[in-house]
Amino acid sequence: MRRHQYRLGLRWTGNRGSGTSGYRDYARDHEVTAAGKPVILGSSEAAFRGDAARWNPEELLVASLAQCHMLWYLHLAGVEGVLVVDYTDQPEGVMVEDDSGAGRFERVILRPVVTVAEPSMTEAAQAIHQRIGEYCFIARSVNFPVDHQPAVRVATATHLAE
Repeated sequence: MRRHQYRLGLRWTGNRGSGTSGYRDYARDHEVTAAGKPVILGSSEAAFRGDAARWNPEELLVASLAQCHMLWYLHLAGVEGVLVVDYTDQPEGVMVEDDSGAGRFERVILRPVVTVAEPSMTEAAQAIHQRIGEYCFIARSVNFPVDHQPAVRVATATHLAE
């Protein structure tokens, strides 16, 4: 078994001069850093007094699930000889909040649209999505369903020229 460590920095930048003296007295702004990478400007969701122009943790979780699925998909496609020429996704996460203000994710839906080079690859391309759950580190670590609504398309001459 191999072990991987991920070291990040997190710094709150929302002190408006009075710290957390009151719920409305501080900004939720923060910075996520890692050596050699651009800073991620974060905040809480706008509904929780955050800055809508910054990434919030919930969005980053949904993005992580979609990225992990895509990266494993591309790997397995390559191994199986499925030539992928384009991949997009419009993932969506649903979080529920109870009366106390605590929340949890109810589910995430991934909607990958994969474009393959040949019509003969569509069946194999579709089947790969069902196997990702065996591999995706992020999906294997969450306690809510990660559903898939994949679509497979065949490349046109425009896709192949890109």
